[in-house]
Amino acid sequence: MTRTAVILAVAGAREAGIVEACAARAELEVVRRCADLAEAVGAAQAGVGSVVLVSDHPRLTRDVVADLQAQAVTVVGLPTTREAGEQLARLGVRSVLPPSASDADVAQALVDAAGVPQPRVPEVEPEMSRHGLVVAVWGPTGAPGRTTLAVNLAAEAAHAGHETVLIDADTYGGAVAQACGLLDESPGIAALARIAQHGSVRAADVETYALPVAERWRVVTGLSRAQRWPEVPGVALEALLEGAREAADVVVIDAGFGLERDEELSYDTRAPQRHGATLAAVQAADAVVAVGTAEPLGIQRLIQGLGDLAQIGVREPVVAVNRVRADVAGTRPEEAVADALVRYAGIDQVWTLPWDPRAADAATLAGRSLVERTPRAPLRRAIARLAHALVEDRIAPMAARVPEPRHSALSH
Repeated sequence: MTRTAVILAVAGAREAGIVEACAARAELEVVRRCADLAEAVGAAQAGVGSVVLVSDHPRLTRDVVADLQAQAVTVVGLPTTREAGEQLARLGVRSVLPPSASDADVAQALVDAAGVPQPRVPEVEPEMSRHGLVVAVWGPTGAPGRTTLAVNLAAEAAHAGHETVLIDADTYGGAVAQACGLLDESPGIAALARIAQHGSVRAADVETYALPVAERWRVVTGLSRAQRWPEVPGVALEALLEGAREAADVVVIDAGFGLERDEELSYDTRAPQRHGATLAAVQAADAVVAVGTAEPLGIQRLIQGLGDLAQIGVREPVVAVNRVRADVAGTRPEEAVADALVRYAGIDQVWTLPWDPRAADAATLAGRSLVERTPRAPLRRAIARLAHALVEDRIAPMAARVPEPRHSALSH
């Protein structure tokens, strides 16, 4: 008989009784009795055990639970109070015993949990007054205009009458606050990520940390320094988006550029992903807008980036090409861009955004959106058409909580 290796990280006087109950079961073997949570996590990552029994540790976070589950380790919770049990469930622990469970009940739960895989993302489904549409704006390296497009898509959604939240999730240095003319505040995304690490993010949390920009439009400001990227792990951003969906009809994410899974390339054990927030954003979104520039190098990077998106499961992003002009794409720049994407990427639907530096510079100088500063500019009109197609065709089904096919293409 194969015995299940159990790691104990139980606080208080209950540990001895649980060890005795496990010893009485031929299916169980306690391989490590840990003094603290860090020791238990290290043992699990080293492959010592397949089941970890945890109580309510102050350092137990959503990211720690996700790390354990990513190692194919089943997590069982033994709380000291009912409230602690609810907290363990919010952190993603799928099997939570009642505080009154006997030692024999705990041993049985460990037997039942053995070999049962647990999903990494907890299926917490809060009661929500709305279920907002999430649009992630992504683009390859080279400043293709991600922030400009994300800001103005959010502004157009708010202008159309939808409660909108814009989240700056670019962990290489957020620029949304500056683009919106906001003061240098502490990053709202870091505060919400801390809440997510220790529980669920609710609409009230988002409303607390999202700064008002205009009517029906709030902004969750991003990290101003790239060194702070570990403060926003992917699993925390996923929980943050659930709260944002509850708080708004439309959620726009200004995502970073990187799509690599760093720990698979460089580490023998699980480590924080440098691009975890970007990966979480594009994979959780209902629609992904992939933006590139019309220059030859920009088109090349966009084509390569579309391949990277496909590898992580984003099959049909909405493709937008920025700064389209005859100087870099010939006398018929829109047709040239479309032909290149059809030939080299198989993309037959593309949104072209014209080169309009006067309007873009005026909006940047004022710290305002195009619809506020230059509503008749060609660039503003092009983004408004894209925003309408992204939002209006999807918002009614999303509001009714009817699932829509993810990442569906749009017609220009």
